[in-house]
Amino acid sequence: MIKEYTKIRLKTGEIAHIVEVLKAGEAYIAEVIRPSNGFSVTIEDIKQDDITSVFEEIEHQLVKSA
Repeated sequence: MIKEYTKIRLKTGEIAHIVEVLKAGEAYIAEVIRPSNGFSVTIEDIKQDDITSVFEEIEHQLVKSA
């Protein structure tokens, strides 16, 4: 499920982070990272069809709790 802050890969190969879910499973606003032009970032409307994959977030504990 795609929600706010989800990291995705677009069909263009670019990486993006969802900023807002406009309609679940259909439309989003995303912060797109463009490697050209010195890794510029743009805010764009993204459709579900524009997304090729979703990154799975895994939390790793760096410090042992006491």
